[in-house]
Amino acid sequence: MRPSHVLLAVLVAAVWGVNFVVIEIGLDHFPPLLFSALRFLAAAIPAVFLVGRPKVAWKWIVGVGLVLGVAKFGLLFVGMNAGMPAGLSSLVLQIQAVFTALFAFLLLGERPARVRLVGMTVALAGIGVAAVDEGASGPLGAFALVVAAAACWGVSNVLTRRAAPADALNFMVWVSTVPVLPLLALSLLLEGPSRDLEALGALDLPGAGALLYVAWGATVFGFGAWGWLLRRHPASTVAPFSLLVPVFGMSSAALFLGEPVSPLRWCAAALLVGGVALASFGGRGRRTGRGEEPGAGAGGTGSEAKGPGDAANRPAGREITSTGASMGPGAGPAGGRQPVPPSR
Repeated sequence: MRPSHVLLAVLVAAVWGVNFVVIEIGLDHFPPLLFSALRFLAAAIPAVFLVGRPKVAWKWIVGVGLVLGVAKFGLLFVGMNAGMPAGLSSLVLQIQAVFTALFAFLLLGERPARVRLVGMTVALAGIGVAAVDEGASGPLGAFALVVAAAACWGVSNVLTRRAAPADALNFMVWVSTVPVLPLLALSLLLEGPSRDLEALGALDLPGAGALLYVAWGATVFGFGAWGWLLRRHPASTVAPFSLLVPVFGMSSAALFLGEPVSPLRWCAAALLVGGVALASFGGRGRRTGRGEEPGAGAGGTGSEAKGPGDAANRPAGREITSTGASMGPGAGPAGGRQPVPPSR
């Protein structure tokens, strides 16, 4: 990669990592489901009028929009609102790589290589250590909600793999149109119209800034730049930069929010990031009964395939790996709010 492309990849990881801190700020101004709905509304409008018509079937846009936008981000924002720290959220969401591999096996018949199974085990050990750490200092229910959000992210990665969008920005903008109404309906039902109207009526500069950051910075810029990089470089070159997201997430949360990073949390971070790296890049998996896995598709679990199906001969923009390259982290990646991501 050119130095400028490396800097862009690091910048995107930084934007996504800091996004968890911004989500925390936003949750001080909005109920979580309303905040998530407004985030997708701001990401979709006016971008939807600028990116052109959808380039994949609507079933994939609606499916990913519901699973990623409503389920994953809804659970993430509610979990962070319930007390899950921003830095820890940016770390725990990385377990999505393990869920992606699991769902790819169950739904697509993709059998992970042995080294990936080792990586998944190490990553799960990291989650266990993080749960022990959080159980000693915070609500385990909020921790479980973020783990559930990571599982939904894994499902959306598999759906995105099947959709194989050639233009990541176009796909994400259209996906952003789907969650708005369901999230608004859930907010009205669960958070109440009076609470929503009170938040909108009290909107100030920090609240508006947080909303614009998660919508335009983390979503439009983040996914647009990430997709641009994936169209120019193999996924195995670009995707490792996503492992920087929890580094930026935890460090920015410690710097700006004063979140402590205990020795247990550092241990969890080392296990989780190391395990995710092994699970994502440690050898080729196989499709059960169908030969070798064709490489890392959108949210998939394979490495680059060799031979006629390699990256050089595959349509641009279709190599997206399970480390968060498909839909970004938290864009997303607690405490003290009245009522991100992310994808955080």
